[in-house]
Amino acid sequence: MYRKRGIISGKCLWYRIIFVILILSVNFSCWAEINSCACASETEIALGAMGEDIKELQSFLKRENLYTAEVSGTYDLLTVEAVKRFQKRNYLPITGRVDSITWQFLGQVMATTVSTTPPPGDLHVIIDTTYRQLIVLVDKYPFATFPVAIGKFETPTPVGDWKIISKGVWSGGFGTRWLGLSVPFGIYGVHGTNKPWSIGRRESHGCIRMFNRDVEKLYQWVKVGTPVHIMGDPFVGKRRLVRGEKGSDVMFLQKRLKQLGLYEMNTDGIFGFGTEQAVISFQKQNGLAVTGQIGWNEYVALRLLYEE
Repeated sequence: MYRKRGIISGKCLWYRIIFVILILSVNFSCWAEINSCACASETEIALGAMGEDIKELQSFLKRENLYTAEVSGTYDLLTVEAVKRFQKRNYLPITGRVDSITWQFLGQVMATTVSTTPPPGDLHVIIDTTYRQLIVLVDKYPFATFPVAIGKFETPTPVGDWKIISKGVWSGGFGTRWLGLSVPFGIYGVHGTNKPWSIGRRESHGCIRMFNRDVEKLYQWVKVGTPVHIMGDPFVGKRRLVRGEKGSDVMFLQKRLKQLGLYEMNTDGIFGFGTEQAVISFQKQNGLAVTGQIGWNEYVALRLLYEE
């Protein structure tokens, strides 16, 4: 009888261990999915590479007085030597390539300085996409301001009122911290970057980039539930909206169609069948070509834009 109990107890213990492992694996996979935005991670840059990133890197090295040649966008021998000088200056392995170690160090340079922790009070975050700034408000008064990078015209940063719904520690191409936002039509957040030269520009796939040291500071201040208001024109890119598109522009389009009594579904920022049918109804009512898509004529007719 004693042995049977031991066998049963042993089996129960193994069942419990397996159950815990399954729960942890599910939670980890969910966390990874929640914190996976559309931003691409950085790859190693070596001799012969070409592109906009190389131009930005050369411009950065020029500002550091390490590169004196023309900004060409080609990772040539002169750029290799400039990278080697950057690596030597900062006690990094001297490879002449922008490898993972060099990317990580690039992410730690060029940060603003904020000396004190925020006083007790009601904390809000404002992101101004026009001036590329993130402002921290405490009791409705500005406490700190940080420069940021925002989404490109074709992948805009989501304008609207959101909340922080997740916090995490990232590495690699996404900087060192992640603050997820409650955007219903995609995975967006505030995170760091290993491309300090991108700050102040339209560079991301919609996320808000900060210098790593800045986002680490912000990470300490905010909590899950902190309000985040992103200011800007949701139609700034004036992109053509078709079925399958997602974004703030789609969400504001849905709100306008709802005001007109043509759309009764959720304003979720996803251009689906319901949105397409509402657009078709609007086009028929206003003598426009029936395409189910939003172009310049529809923007103007809906009074979402003013004809220039």
